[in-house]
Amino acid sequence: MKGVEIVKAYYNSFNQKDWQGMLDLLDENIRHESNQGDVRVGKDKFTAFLQKMDDSYEETLTNMVFLAEETGTRVAVEFVVNGIYKKGEEGLPEAHGQTYVLPAGAFLEVKDGKITRVTTYYNLTLWIELVSK
Repeated sequence: MKGVEIVKAYYNSFNQKDWQGMLDLLDENIRHESNQGDVRVGKDKFTAFLQKMDDSYEETLTNMVFLAEETGTRVAVEFVVNGIYKKGEEGLPEAHGQTYVLPAGAFLEVKDGKITRVTTYYNLTLWIELVSK
């Protein structure tokens, strides 16, 4: 499978809430660079992140556009996050089922058939505004 196909499978698993399917596509030493906070390295830390996200948010990604350079080792993805804020997190607004629609993007690296890096960006200030209404 080419890099862009692996990344498409990763996000398809995300939209299906198939967390194991996502994890199966990751390298053991996955580098996860989220919009806020520390860099996580390793599948165990990524798994803990997925669990926390699943507890706090219900999200589906739409309007996905995949862009890859010619070797397929780097893939960019632009998408819209359609979410429900289920459980509040420290330092963020209180959760009570607020819905949000938020543009976002990610950059991924693929090596030897596995995703080795996921870097995600979105406008946190806009998200806070959307869930504070």
